[in-house]
Amino acid sequence: MAFEGLQDKLGQVFRKLRARGKLTEADVKEAMREVRLALLEADVSYKVVKDFVRRVSERAVGTEVLQSLTPAQQVVKIVNEELIALMGDGNARLNFAAKPPTVVMLCGLQGSGKTTHAAKLAKLLKKEGHHPLLVACDIYRPAAIDQLIVVGGKADVKVFELGQTDPVEIAVKGVRYAKDNNHDVVILDTAGRLHIDEKLMDELKNIKAETKPDEIMLVVDAMTGQDAVNVAQAFDEALGITGVLMSKLDSDTRGGAALSVLSVTGKPIKFVGMGEKLDDFEQFHPDRMASRILGMGDVLSLIEKAEDVYSKQEAERLAQRLQESKFDMDDLLAQLRQIKKLGDLRKIVSMLPGVSGKLDQLDLDDSAFGKVEAMITSMTKAERAKPSIINPSRKKRIAKGSGTEVQDVNRLLKQFDQMQQMMKKIGKGGKGLFGRRKMPKIDPAMLEGMGGMGGFPGFKK
Repeated sequence: MAFEGLQDKLGQVFRKLRARGKLTEADVKEAMREVRLALLEADVSYKVVKDFVRRVSERAVGTEVLQSLTPAQQVVKIVNEELIALMGDGNARLNFAAKPPTVVMLCGLQGSGKTTHAAKLAKLLKKEGHHPLLVACDIYRPAAIDQLIVVGGKADVKVFELGQTDPVEIAVKGVRYAKDNNHDVVILDTAGRLHIDEKLMDELKNIKAETKPDEIMLVVDAMTGQDAVNVAQAFDEALGITGVLMSKLDSDTRGGAALSVLSVTGKPIKFVGMGEKLDDFEQFHPDRMASRILGMGDVLSLIEKAEDVYSKQEAERLAQRLQESKFDMDDLLAQLRQIKKLGDLRKIVSMLPGVSGKLDQLDLDDSAFGKVEAMITSMTKAERAKPSIINPSRKKRIAKGSGTEVQDVNRLLKQFDQMQQMMKKIGKGGKGLFGRRKMPKIDPAMLEGMGGMGGFPGFKK
């Protein structure tokens, strides 16, 4: 995941500050030197780092901070606020036209993920109640049109294409088709190049002139680091981009581009791609990203993901089960299947407060979900309802039926008891695990002691 290195280094800096209690101006200056190095190593622009550290330092050496009872916490608060300002104070949204259709022109270099992210954006807009249309304007890259048709089909969104004709003509006719067929958003998937050239920019300028897009969204690859910022500058000077869509932010990258784009170009990041699946896509929230960077988690995004896959009826049913102390293996199985819908376990855990900086200490294994599911489905109805009846012979049968070992079954049964106790505590709040807005305080040590294969299903000790 992006920013893991930065999270770790900033965490070390703030732990040192907390250990000192009262802070002096020298303590703050030393901490800011370490923050500067951490940001530069994360590939943040030198000028951006210099300005950021200056602003934080000016605020952190004030009397209000140095004489505070919790000076280290005050410094963290200042860094958090400045990080938010660095990435955009407020959530930038799409510019929708007063009179539909809204035309969104996606541009960028080849390999940045324009085509896939065009479909991701279309799927997100459809979920929000819009009726988007994808338009295939990339006639140069082999199979680009076919790729858009495939990903558009997966997103259940109509794709307009005219084959290998003039891209400007395709764009114009695509917008006209949208007007005639009640599509309120048009997403133009334009061609990219391996590098910025005059021919590419002239074509994009012509498409812009003829379609008058409401949004010119630049797709940049987070893995390219500072090159992403340079690309953003070049496209902005030529086209006047309105925002940035950053792809591959889930990769093992330093993430500096995300912290530099707004300061260097003045254009906000509006969306980010967080994985290969069409659902691995979200609106960019500067405050939530700052929280992740500082190891505070992102509970709001986790709740939103959970609410997308978790039905109100199921939450209420589980809440009732919890209140009546009837939580059984069938309920656990239902919970695991809901969690699987949330996506990659590592991404889920990284959103929990206090856990993101400790990911390397946790052995996260998505395959463990399958093992637990196999063991539970190998149990009889009576065994699921009352696991205490599972004796040695039943354990052997369950292990054989699920392709696991008897010790795995023992571990599941033992830790199911712990899971029941924790669930009872959560149940007192009157909602299911993901069916409430107020989340319980998460302790990483507690997570490692819950359910499954040596911890919560997916965690290994």
